[in-house]
Amino acid sequence: MTTPPALLIAGHGTRDDAGAEAFRAFVRELGRRRPDLPVAGGFIELSPPPLGEAVAELVERGVRRFAAVPLMLVSAGHAKGDIPAALAREKERHPGVSYTYGRPLGPHPALLRVLERRLAEAVDPSWDPAGVTVLLVGRGSTDPDANAEVFKAARLLWEGRGYAGVETAFVSLAKPDVPGGLDRCARLGARRIVVLPYFLFTGILPDRVRTQTEEWAAAHPDAEVRSADVIGPEPELLDLVLERYEEAVKGDLRMNCDSCVYRVALPGFEDKVGLPQQPHFHPDDDGHHHHGHGHAHSHSHAH
Repeated sequence: MTTPPALLIAGHGTRDDAGAEAFRAFVRELGRRRPDLPVAGGFIELSPPPLGEAVAELVERGVRRFAAVPLMLVSAGHAKGDIPAALAREKERHPGVSYTYGRPLGPHPALLRVLERRLAEAVDPSWDPAGVTVLLVGRGSTDPDANAEVFKAARLLWEGRGYAGVETAFVSLAKPDVPGGLDRCARLGARRIVVLPYFLFTGILPDRVRTQTEEWAAAHPDAEVRSADVIGPEPELLDLVLERYEEAVKGDLRMNCDSCVYRVALPGFEDKVGLPQQPHFHPDDDGHHHHGHGHAHSHSHAH
């Protein structure tokens, strides 16, 4: 019987210890779910272990083929450039290793169900959804395509669920920010607002969303504002990662390039077309635990 490819999970990285541990615990749980698969996970930046160390761990366990799944909700710079470049570097470091690359996670109906559950936990049971406005808050990116993905998730969350509306904001790098998003909800007539973080795990950015929400609410006593929790390591998330793994193993996957700044000249982003992609430098990854050289060549944008 042919051994299935291993599963490599690629994460953003965070300066928040609890968020980093939530990722590592999630990777361990995936391994328990699929004892037939070697499973490892690493980060692009900020927190250990680096992605290269996770690949080295798999290689030491005899792995020659793996499928990499980005544990990310949207396809921004990490998923489009940093991870493909890092994987190409690992292929140079470990001759004979091959891999396929899966899709980011959202928006997916399973995640929308979890978001709906988080909303239900946050609101007063007596509230009529028709009187509730949701503010979905994404990470934010300099990539307009990634920001548009958050708007898509907001629209899909609104469809058929009966809320007054689902507005969108970002915690960094993109407008509207959280106070601006809440102002917009208020200008639209919202009196009951639930701020819903579009994040997988706890961390510095979701904490910032909650703090900014509380500050805005204190300054606007005429509005009822609640904060919902992050998605978290729910069974739906575990199932979805394994679904993305199976897709990567079985299919020839390609990103949607229709609005990618590296392929298409979007207004204000023309300088990014054809830009070569480099892996992030991870401070814990010195390359010394690998065979072969540890430097990375420039790699074209991988779709």
